[in-house]
Amino acid sequence: MGRIRQFLGLEESATVTETESGALASAEYKLEKLQESLGSLELAMQDAGWERLVMDMAGEFSREGLKRSAQLCRLMAIANPLIKRGLAVRAAYVHGQGVGITARADGTEGTQDVNAVIQQFLDDDSNRANFTGAQAKVRLETALGTDGNVFITCFTDPLDGRVDARTLPFDEIVEKITAPGDRGTTHYYRRRWREGTTEYEELYPDLRYRPGMRAKTFTADLGGTATRINWDSPVYHLHDNGLDGWSFGIGDAYAALPWARAYKEFLEDWTMLIKALSKIAFTAVRDKKTPASQRARSGLRDLSNMPAGSSVEMSEGQKLEAVPKSGATIDSGSGRPVMSMVAAALGLPVTTLSADPGQTGARAVAETLNLPTRLEFQFRQSLWTEAYRAILGYVIDQAIQAPRGPLKGGTARRGDTLAMTLAGGDDRTLDIVWPDLNDLPIETIMKAIEAADGTGTIPKLLIARLTMRALGVDDVDEWLAKITDDNGDFIDPAVNAGQVAADNFRDGKIPIV
Repeated sequence: MGRIRQFLGLEESATVTETESGALASAEYKLEKLQESLGSLELAMQDAGWERLVMDMAGEFSREGLKRSAQLCRLMAIANPLIKRGLAVRAAYVHGQGVGITARADGTEGTQDVNAVIQQFLDDDSNRANFTGAQAKVRLETALGTDGNVFITCFTDPLDGRVDARTLPFDEIVEKITAPGDRGTTHYYRRRWREGTTEYEELYPDLRYRPGMRAKTFTADLGGTATRINWDSPVYHLHDNGLDGWSFGIGDAYAALPWARAYKEFLEDWTMLIKALSKIAFTAVRDKKTPASQRARSGLRDLSNMPAGSSVEMSEGQKLEAVPKSGATIDSGSGRPVMSMVAAALGLPVTTLSADPGQTGARAVAETLNLPTRLEFQFRQSLWTEAYRAILGYVIDQAIQAPRGPLKGGTARRGDTLAMTLAGGDDRTLDIVWPDLNDLPIETIMKAIEAADGTGTIPKLLIARLTMRALGVDDVDEWLAKITDDNGDFIDPAVNAGQVAADNFRDGKIPIV
């Protein structure tokens, strides 16, 4: 009975035998080993490096981490040929064919000339140098690939509504201040920069944030320093690759960096191998009876000075033969899978990135975009379409709101935003058209336009617009203005030229169409 009570734990044993003590120790040891084995299995399933990375990525990249990433990507965009070409090809596909931007209200049929305001902004020399010109577009697209972020500032004249577009360096934007409880609504961008030995810090409002009451300064924390707000310099933030909830994006080149470096090291090793194999081209076998001094003068001394394709006569007992290379691996194409990882990170086919279709490819393969790649570039163009639409919408708003602005209209407030409307209900819609990325022959496009014109249902002005864009004519809007009258109606040069000239002469205008 006592042993049963002891077994159930209701009574302590009076004595513990040596056998029982040894069994207990053995059981404890086995339990400890089992726990260590389970711990080892868990560590094997969760690599320490990835576990540490996941802990660091609990929120998003730190601002300092994003800055270092952008700096490294910029360096590689200059020094690494694959990164440089990949970013250049992307910029060419996105912006190489240009983009057509027009406003539907063009001053005809009694409307205000919104298109003139838009074209003046696009054609302004300072704006072309910093935002709308060819060089500026390539520079900003490259910055989007290396930094993942582009900050476009709209310096505004409050009297006449003139807008000058500039960019702020990504390294100078240290923080985004959002609405309380709403991380998706940005109010300010905190900029910190240095000029000489003086450090400055200011706030720039988001392009869409226009509160009714505008304080001159903003204090983020209680007891903190008040920071000046530049209300006349709002910012549009264009970013890419940012995950949900992130404040900033990250460049596409970031994912390509380790593979671009690996391919560089592969080519360096391959070059070293080729150089090593070319060090000794021939071996000479000689008779041991021949003195060394005589061997040195027998022809091997002059062999290095002989041109390619020469012959040599050896003495009896000597033999000269090439070093065999059959066992050496000198295939530089083995690094193509590494290059394909760089291409995947930049969203390009490996044939496009390398400009080489490979041994099994063809020139058409290297020059043709497949559907996924084409859609990716179209999506990239959509990002810029949103940027153009937002910034040009702001240009129209300022032309309406400024006391000396060229447009007239009204203002309607919606919370912390403003909705500007043109007087008379004029349309402020913008048409932003990118050329088709499909490489269709110009003959096919012109035949389609000719067939559409033959139906008689397509307006002549639209046919002229489509024809000019198909032919790659610059400044299509300026040419269309030359073939329309004051009411915006199309002037057919072949039919109405004489009548138009006569009408212009009677109206006191220059009689030239």
